[in-house]
Order: sequence, then C-alpha cells, then structure tokens
Amino acid sequence: MTSHTFFFNGPYDETMALLIEARNYIAYHDAAEHRKLPPQVRLQISYESMRVTSRLTQVMAWLLAQKAVHAGEMSKEQAASEDFALSGGEICSDPSGPDNEDLPSGLRSLLERSHSLYMRVHRLDAMVRADVEREAAAAVG
Repeated sequence: MTSHTFFFNGPYDETMALLIEARNYIAYHDAAEHRKLPPQVRLQISYESMRVTSRLTQVMAWLLAQKAVHAGEMSKEQAASEDFALSGGEICSDPSGPDNEDLPSGLRSLLERSHSLYMRVHRLDAMVRADVEREAAAAVG
C-alpha cells in the first residue's frame, strides 16, 4: 500500500506545482505585450493555455481518485470506471504547441511539461485498468 501511495505522490506533487505555475502564468503574464501580438497569435495563446489547464485538471482528477482508493474511500473498480477515467485524450495527448515559436517561451514550457505529465498518467491509467481487469478475470475464472 505504501509503495502504491508513493507511486502516485510524485505525479500529484508535480501536477500541483504545474497547476500553480499555470495559474500564475495565466494571471500575471504581460497582457500589454500580448496585446501587441497579431490576433491569430493571441487566439493560439488562449487555446494553448486552455490545453494546459485541461491536461492538468484531468490529471489531478484522476490522481485524486487514485488517492481515494489508497485511502480506502473508493474501490479500485470504482476508480477504474468511466466516471473516473482520464479523459480529453484527443486534445490533451496532442503534442503540438511547444515548437510554435510564435508562443511565449513560458507557455511553450508549460505545454511541454503538461503533455509529458499527461502521457505518463495516461500510461498509469492503462496499467491500473489492466490490473483491475486481470483481478476481475482471476476472480471469475
């Protein structure tokens, strides 16, 4: 149990740090500088900021469900249900953005790190789901 908790604490701490960094970036970025940018670039900045937020909120929701399992508040089967699935796959798994030189470097960094985190948690989700399916099959057979 402890090793499983440790397994999720790293991504949880990383997600929390990225959420705070993203919030600070969005709240305090230099709006005056962005107003000088072409409308298409400003739109891309808004879109990519939302992509970062989507990734991080999806990851945090999934990690909180896993913490609930390890705290005994929810079964593994409940946490593996579609209600708690890591979602947003098409938008969140898209790696584009960090290579767009029109975007501010701070946003490109957030895009790259949030994508890496999302994909790692996506793999964890697949592992957890496979484990639950394996346990269910063993219980039946």
